[in-house]
Amino acid sequence: MSDFEYASAPESRAIANIESNYGLFIGGKFVQPKKGKSFNTINPATEEVLSKIGYADKSDIDAAVKSARSAYLKVWSKMPAKERGKYLFRIARIMQERAREFAVVETLDNGKPIRESRDTDIPLAAAHFFYHAGWADKLEFAGFGSKPKSLGVVGQVIPWNFPLLMLAWKIAPALAAGNTVVLKPAETTPLTALLFAEVCQQAGLPEGVVNIVTGDGVTGAALVNHPDINKIAFTGSTEVGKSIARAISGSKKTATLELGGKAANIVFDDAAIDEAVEGIVNGIFFNQGHVCCAGSRLILQENVAEEVLDKLKKRMSLIRVGDPMDKNTDLGAINSKEQLNKINEISNAGDKEGANRWSPEVKLPSKGFWFPPTIFTGVTQSHRIAREEIFGPVLSVLTFRTPAEAIEKANNTMYGLSAGIWSDKGSKVLWAAKQLKAGVIWSNTFNKFDPASPFGGYKESGWGREGGRHGLSGYLTAEAKVNK
Repeated sequence: MSDFEYASAPESRAIANIESNYGLFIGGKFVQPKKGKSFNTINPATEEVLSKIGYADKSDIDAAVKSARSAYLKVWSKMPAKERGKYLFRIARIMQERAREFAVVETLDNGKPIRESRDTDIPLAAAHFFYHAGWADKLEFAGFGSKPKSLGVVGQVIPWNFPLLMLAWKIAPALAAGNTVVLKPAETTPLTALLFAEVCQQAGLPEGVVNIVTGDGVTGAALVNHPDINKIAFTGSTEVGKSIARAISGSKKTATLELGGKAANIVFDDAAIDEAVEGIVNGIFFNQGHVCCAGSRLILQENVAEEVLDKLKKRMSLIRVGDPMDKNTDLGAINSKEQLNKINEISNAGDKEGANRWSPEVKLPSKGFWFPPTIFTGVTQSHRIAREEIFGPVLSVLTFRTPAEAIEKANNTMYGLSAGIWSDKGSKVLWAAKQLKAGVIWSNTFNKFDPASPFGGYKESGWGREGGRHGLSGYLTAEAKVNK
């Protein structure tokens, strides 16, 4: 009997009306950059140029911040909270109505499988707006005093791994709390943010409440350093997060920083092995491993390590790598050539340091940026692949004998964003969770998110929380802050 093969099931891109060029979204309108500069955004699966994107410099950032400040002082901060909530509800409903369009654009621009964009990213993004819309007129009951105040103008910089979802994590709580926003999407994935700007227009959001400026790190730095910004919200690398912290240290700006991770996924010998294997695959290969909380370190109890690895390799051999627009694809394209080079560089270091690399037989496309699902065994805690965030589909495997050793290895990292525990004993799960130095800990699952649940880490994984009541606190103060 021949092996079962999936037929190709490509999603149509006809619904995605991508313009040949985009300006900046400032004051409720698309405007051209003052210096007329632009850059290309490409499909990482094919290297096809999707559109030309306007490049914002300091003068454009200044215009966006002035627009946001004007909207804050004249409209948004004075609007009854119930009315602000209505706008968020309207945005959420429009995002749901245009969900398929958003999913296609996200996959084309990012490289992630259409199934993940369709079933995870877009529904969760809309859910964040629904959730925070409900908070808009209830802030006095959220634990921030009887009369919490908004901060003012918020500068937000988001990454390329979950473009629309990270936008929702940032914009929804900011608007619910009464702030206005200037947001910069990642250079390689600006399209869904610009599509969201159309949603703001469609929802009738007052001009200047949301402004979207596109560009590279220089653009982001201009936003961070602008003197009329009250708060910075950033998701990205620890290195850039540190530079932001230094830049705002002498100012009155507050910050939420959601940075890198090197999560441990601990499998005890009493775990349900088949279930754990699925969790391991989801933990590291979801979104090509482009996840800050990815379970990139697998820590196995020695007496079940061989069984887990055998089953994991069989499961990995079933992962379908290829066209992200195919509904059957499990692992899509790496987002950029730069990121692919980083994954190759750290993986090659694993080879040189003596770890054993294994990947299933995979035929990678000739165009685009690709990397096969990969595991390294024989890894020690001193290896780069066990210490550094790879941000790709690469799993490092370590083993332990006692629960105390598992915790010691899991906590032996400069990061503290997330962790997973696999065991059928609730007491062991609770004991381990108490010992782990991580902001988010999953029990017998991995990569589960909800708008009502706060997300964030410790140590070099960042400051503050996003989502839930805790996430709202970063956008509120007991006293109004006014720049002079």
